[in-house]
Amino acid sequence: MFTQPKIARRASIRAVRHLLPSLLGASRLAISLPAPAQSTATQSNQPSMKSETAKNGISMDMQGSMMEMRKSMDAMKPSSDIDYDFAAMMRVHHQGAVDMAELELKKGQDPEMKQMAKEIIADQKKEIAKFDEWLAAHPKPSK
Repeated sequence: MFTQPKIARRASIRAVRHLLPSLLGASRLAISLPAPAQSTATQSNQPSMKSETAKNGISMDMQGSMMEMRKSMDAMKPSSDIDYDFAAMMRVHHQGAVDMAELELKKGQDPEMKQMAKEIIADQKKEIAKFDEWLAAHPKPSK
């Protein structure tokens, strides 16, 4: 088995630690950018912004939930620990899924979607509890 020389291994670790904040920032930017235009075939299957749902403000509620999640994630400062950053950001991401699923339960009509929302809430809350437990045992590292 090939092993990296100690100096090369240290240089690799420094490079990853140096690039991680940039990569996290780029990934957050990519998440917040609008998706490219859809093809006509795909668009025909998507609800129109002029649909009855949008008129009732339901789509705006869902959009607002997504914007809050993104805002919370964007406000997070990367630490020097990828494990900590993963747990902290995924916790917020999962809470966003719970918030959206709760909107579906409150305002949705389709029984299949409502059932999925119930399952998402249960599953995501379990994972949030695991992230909370891990985060409590691993305080945010200072740089």
